[in-house]
Amino acid sequence: MNGIRHYLLALQFFTRVPVTGRLADWVGFSPQMLRASAAHFPGVGWLVGVWGAAVFFVVERGLPGAAGGWVAAILSTVATVLMTGAFHEDGLADTADGLGGSADRSRALEIMKDSRIGAFGAIALVLALGLKFALLAMLAGAAGVQTVASAIVCAHVLSRLAPLFLIRWMPYVGDSGASKSKPLADAIANGALGIGIVWAVPAVMLLAWWSGGPATIAAMAAWAVATVFMARLFWRRLQGFTGDGLGATQQVCELAIYLALALSMAPGRISVM
Repeated sequence: MNGIRHYLLALQFFTRVPVTGRLADWVGFSPQMLRASAAHFPGVGWLVGVWGAAVFFVVERGLPGAAGGWVAAILSTVATVLMTGAFHEDGLADTADGLGGSADRSRALEIMKDSRIGAFGAIALVLALGLKFALLAMLAGAAGVQTVASAIVCAHVLSRLAPLFLIRWMPYVGDSGASKSKPLADAIANGALGIGIVWAVPAVMLLAWWSGGPATIAAMAAWAVATVFMARLFWRRLQGFTGDGLGATQQVCELAIYLALALSMAPGRISVM
């Protein structure tokens, strides 16, 4: 039963899915529970990914052709953003503002606390969303809507597994007194990381079923490279992670998976395998 409570708490914290009233009373809350709920981040990705994939499938089936793929990509992204409250996109923008706004560690962390979006954050959001639309539309034309749907699910699950590695092995350097991520300041246990991996395995199998082994291996490799890149970036610039950095890691890993699949499956392109 604790596992269900932890999952629902993760859902309450990282999405706008209503966990209220008696259900919220049953779930409860404590910093220790929120820390334990981190194991279920990839499980939240399942719900968000299935929702985004369903919207993409329905729209693309109703509006076939290249234009339909673009509309489906945009509306699918809108659906996931509405479900999460742009939680991760906000983290990407704040991280870009902080790391782009100053080379000084203290100043970068100070900028990241500012809720206002700056030039670097706006540019990062525009580029990330534009790239996501283009890659999903390209995949729809090259591999079919079923493959795109499985890619969306897998990307949302795996991209939420990546931050767990940062939480497990890197120190928290955000403002512990003000950040909503304060309970994540302490490293999660290996067991929590294992639960996250268990959530992710079926998503990888789903992607392999629809896209094939080589494309799935390319996607996994891109995810691993993106995770290591973000970890090294935060260690070099901040000597640890912040809550915004976790959101940025999710966004970068999601895009890396789509990019690898597009490179692997687009006709006439150079194979990555």
